[in-house]
Amino acid sequence: MKRIYIVFLFIAIILTSCATTTPVKKSIAYEGIYKEHPLVILLMPPINRSTAVEAKEYFYSTLNIPLANSGYYVLPPFITMDILKQESAYDAELFINGSLNKFGEVFGADIALFTIIEKWDKSAIGSTVTVGVEYFAKSIETNDTLYYRKGTIIYDASVSTGAGGILGAVADLALSAANTAATKYIDIGRVCNSYTLKDIPSGKYSPTYNLDGGELAGSKDFRVRLSSKSGF
Repeated sequence: MKRIYIVFLFIAIILTSCATTTPVKKSIAYEGIYKEHPLVILLMPPINRSTAVEAKEYFYSTLNIPLANSGYYVLPPFITMDILKQESAYDAELFINGSLNKFGEVFGADIALFTIIEKWDKSAIGSTVTVGVEYFAKSIETNDTLYYRKGTIIYDASVSTGAGGILGAVADLALSAANTAATKYIDIGRVCNSYTLKDIPSGKYSPTYNLDGGELAGSKDFRVRLSSKSGF
């Protein structure tokens, strides 16, 4: 009897695993976006829970490009940030679970994009920067979450001299460690945002608007290794 129970438990685990990893179409994963047809996106200041104090503003400054490339009108980040600071709304954590109607009235936005930086760790030995981040796109009208992704992005900062042997390996290690230490926050933010937000359905200014619903959505919870040479 115990063996039968274990077999059924094993099958259940496999089926659950398959169910959570099976790709779904964008029209299903992001049904709310296709229903509401949002046009204007307000970028809320990132919620920074990492130990990297500077990550917040650099990460924020690179959010607009992938969204604009996807066909949305993104309110200018730095002007928006100044207004939010003046209105005591710099701490986005205060608003992520509350009503967003005021932001619609002030900015004329359809969506408020919240981001949470959970981790921003540099490893000189591994020549990597590991970033943990969550993205929430919430409807300003209904407060529903229209888009969500959570990812661990390992940014590979390693470099190679092209030299072989032990001396070449030592040189590669030293250069990679130096490059990791010198890697700019803005470069990492650009890679993270470009990779994650490439998954968002096309906006009204894109030639593929309302035509990409049949494409497969990315995983809501992902882990990926990228570098400055990664193409999106």
